[in-house]
Amino acid sequence: MKKPGSLLKRVSLLMGIGLLTASNSGCVLLGDFLKMAFIGSAFFGTTPAIPVSPYYSELIEDTYKKEERYDKVPILDPVEGEHAPLFCQDPPSPDEVMMAMPNETSGGWSFLAETNRNNVRIVVEPIVDRMDDCRFYPMVGPARLHHCHYKCTVYYDKVIRSDWPVPFHHKDESIQVVYIDHDHLIRCAGPQSTGFQ
Repeated sequence: MKKPGSLLKRVSLLMGIGLLTASNSGCVLLGDFLKMAFIGSAFFGTTPAIPVSPYYSELIEDTYKKEERYDKVPILDPVEGEHAPLFCQDPPSPDEVMMAMPNETSGGWSFLAETNRNNVRIVVEPIVDRMDDCRFYPMVGPARLHHCHYKCTVYYDKVIRSDWPVPFHHKDESIQVVYIDHDHLIRCAGPQSTGFQ
C-alpha cells in the first residue's frame, strides 16, 4: 500500500518537470499568440481574434443573401407596346422557396439528433396576378404596383435520425405550403419630354 504523501510527491515532481521542460523548450505558443492578437488589434482597431462557429457565420451570410436577393422591391421602367409586362414572369426559384420555409433542420448535433429533408419536390402555382392603378409612391414617383403572389407546395421526406444513446430512424412524408409575394413597381409612362423650353 502506497502512502498518501508519496502520490502527492510524484504529482508535484511531474508538474515541476513539465513546467521546466515547457519553459526551456522554446515553446511559447500561448504567450506569442496573445502578443500577436493584441498587436493585430492595435493595427486593425478591433478586438483580438475571436473564433466564430461556422453555424453563426453561415446565419449571417444567409441573412445578407436573403436581403440582397429577395427582400427588395424592384422598380421597373415603363415598357409600352407589345413587350409590356401583362403577367408575372418570374416565379420563385427553388432556393427562395426553401429559404421561406421554417428551418427545422438547423441546430441539430451530428450523430445525436439530425433532421433532414430528402426527395424534395416543389409545385409553384400563381394565385394573384393584377396591376393597380397609377399612383404616387414616395422616393419612386408615379408608379403602378404589380401584384404577383404564388402558392408553393413543398413535398418532402422528413428524416429524423439519432445514433446515440438510443439509435432510431424515423421517416415521414411531409407537405408544407409557402406563400411568396413577388410584388414590384412599374413606373408610369408620362408624356414625352421635349427638353427644356
